[in-house]
Amino acid sequence: MKLRYLKFFCTSLIIICFLGCSKSKQEYATMLIHGGTIYTVDSTSVTVEAVATKDNKILFAGSLEEAETYKNKQTKVLDLKGKTMTPGFIEGHGHFMGLGYNELNLDLMNTTSYQAIVDAVAERVKTAKPGEWITGRGWHQSKWDSMPSDVVNGFQTHHLLSEVSPDNPVYLKHASGHAGFANAKAMEIAGLTELALDGLKKYEVEGGEVLVDALGRPTGVFNERAQTLITQHIPERTAESDIKAFELAVKACHKNGITSFHDAGIPKETIGLYEQMKSDSKMNVRIYAMLTGWDKDLLNDWYKRGVMIDNDHLFTIRSVKLNCDGALGSRGAWLLEPYTDRPDHFGHETLPMEFVKETAISGLKNGFQVCSHAIGDRANREILDRYEIAFKKYPEKTQDLRFRIEHAQHLHPEDIPRFAELKVIPAMQAVHMSSDRPWAIDRLGEKRIKEGAYMWQTLLQSGVPIVNGTDVPVEPINPIASFYASVSRKTLKGTPDGGYEPDQRMTRTQALKSYTLDAAYGAFEEKIKGSISVGKLADFTIFDKDIMTIYENEILDSKVVMTIFNGKVVYNAEK
Repeated sequence: MKLRYLKFFCTSLIIICFLGCSKSKQEYATMLIHGGTIYTVDSTSVTVEAVATKDNKILFAGSLEEAETYKNKQTKVLDLKGKTMTPGFIEGHGHFMGLGYNELNLDLMNTTSYQAIVDAVAERVKTAKPGEWITGRGWHQSKWDSMPSDVVNGFQTHHLLSEVSPDNPVYLKHASGHAGFANAKAMEIAGLTELALDGLKKYEVEGGEVLVDALGRPTGVFNERAQTLITQHIPERTAESDIKAFELAVKACHKNGITSFHDAGIPKETIGLYEQMKSDSKMNVRIYAMLTGWDKDLLNDWYKRGVMIDNDHLFTIRSVKLNCDGALGSRGAWLLEPYTDRPDHFGHETLPMEFVKETAISGLKNGFQVCSHAIGDRANREILDRYEIAFKKYPEKTQDLRFRIEHAQHLHPEDIPRFAELKVIPAMQAVHMSSDRPWAIDRLGEKRIKEGAYMWQTLLQSGVPIVNGTDVPVEPINPIASFYASVSRKTLKGTPDGGYEPDQRMTRTQALKSYTLDAAYGAFEEKIKGSISVGKLADFTIFDKDIMTIYENEILDSKVVMTIFNGKVVYNAEK
């Protein structure tokens, strides 16, 4: 009997000790968030009442009552006061340093006329030293309220710009980044003012062209790879300006609720900068970087080195970016049929398809994802063809490829199902539809627009995820604008009623997922972020309105009011 009681006592003691130890080992939260609508993007629960975090990880997501069991005196309690929280938004395709430098240089994103560009440059000339380069980005002739009287192939000429900047070379990139506009001084430095002596009507370089007038004189517009004729003469950026641009880009991300960023093509120098920023504890956005495909030596070095997956989840390199055609706005997108508004022109193959095939094969052999820029239907088809060749050559390496096509803006109907068949991810920026659709029909015509442009829902229904984003600085980084475009298919002015090709719009659930979990999937990171799930990174975006339920016309009035990165509040609109 005594032995039985002794056994009972020991068993009870073990249970008590286990429970006590379990309770003592139960982690307490460093932050407890509640008081608003919390969308998890987790299949187990659409919304939760509260989230508890421990340092930079999610400790609990569920009821407030249970969440409070993780609270102690040190726990910071954040009351949302009716606001809406989602997983941290992920910019699925952008140019991080371009975002930063857009803050430093002339930002022409909101200019609505050629005269507005001229005025902006004239103002900058007042403070510039003679001979100092003036650079900027963001103009887009198809978005202007009116066009100047003097145009060549739909573009302005340099004369007005040159008049206000006679002593300063000027180079202004098109919003798309696929064309640029130079003044006479810049062309003089580049040795291009004598083109007229050739009597040319068209001046082509491999993968691009210099637009010339009827007398063979350069108009100042340089399309696609012809831009290098000018850009090679622009002074190199400094280490100081790079750091400043980086810091401005981080700040802009936080203000817009962006906690992760897919950086679409970076060179060796930028890799060094990012490593320095991480070492200096300034890497306060998670960067998933693509190696620029322009530098073959860089690619070969990294093929030997192998992918770099950061255990801190701050700076990862495991993909390659190839620029394979241009943009619709500059008529550089590579098409199967000629442009409707320029019948002698098919766009540009800006990178040999043989190199795309070689890179796809090298990517497979060395474990690198390949992400190819393609806007026109021919570029998309040619890239899918090259991917398929590589997949068939190394079928044993095709289990989890996640090769991507960046933009996938205009597709031939026959190629749409190939994305799912080949398991290729389309990384599409919904805001491009909003900005481009009103004039894109002039480039492609109604039939091609309706059958193959911005085909979000058709692609989703075929079984592939879509990675959303803005292509900043082509468009502002604001994810609300892209979310609105995703679900409305309208311009940011709310037109037309019913939206363009409304059958292709996303549901709000799809749109949110494209900016969170699907974007994480596009970077092999869905297990560590993209949803509010236990064990994942504590990155959150907080909006002043419930973007999932408010009336459609209220979405653009929504604002990011707080951003939490790595378990810490990094942006608060109220402070």
